[in-house]
Amino acid sequence: MDKLQEIVDGCLENKRQSQSELYKLFAAKMYGVCLRYAGNNFDAQDILQDGFVKVFENLSNFKWNGSLEGWMKRIFINQALDRFRSKITHLSVDEMEENLELTDKEASALDSLSEKEILNLIQELPDQYRLVFNLYVMEGIQHQDIAKELNIGVSTSRSNLARAKNILKEKIEIQTNWIEKAI
Repeated sequence: MDKLQEIVDGCLENKRQSQSELYKLFAAKMYGVCLRYAGNNFDAQDILQDGFVKVFENLSNFKWNGSLEGWMKRIFINQALDRFRSKITHLSVDEMEENLELTDKEASALDSLSEKEILNLIQELPDQYRLVFNLYVMEGIQHQDIAKELNIGVSTSRSNLARAKNILKEKIEIQTNWIEKAI
């Protein structure tokens, strides 16, 4: 039996040491997931804590068919969505063209930004845009499934993604101008 299996078995027996070890193994990665969906560190920490409670409550449902990390990640995403689902304002939106192309200048600016700076830009997005952006771009979930998950229309999901990308492009452009002036 490998170490992870031992830790999970200990968690199933409600052993504090095993729960602590599982937390230490996955907290940093899961916090990163929470941070992508949350608007700030405080919300991310709340989601992280609630997510681990759910993990420990539902660990007996994990069947080792896939990775434990993937199973846990889904729990944390669901916790984040549950937290923000009630906050999402369903905007009346017009269908917007998805402009997926970055200019060379924007791509260069994006390359010059650190992962933390990019995460900060994503966190600054309004909740509904940030959720759709993360689900579509980071998780690879299609608009039809996002619409069901968030109880919005498919066109609203597409429009929210397009608006999120436009906001991010504007923020990247501002960062680019700032970087160029600083150099």
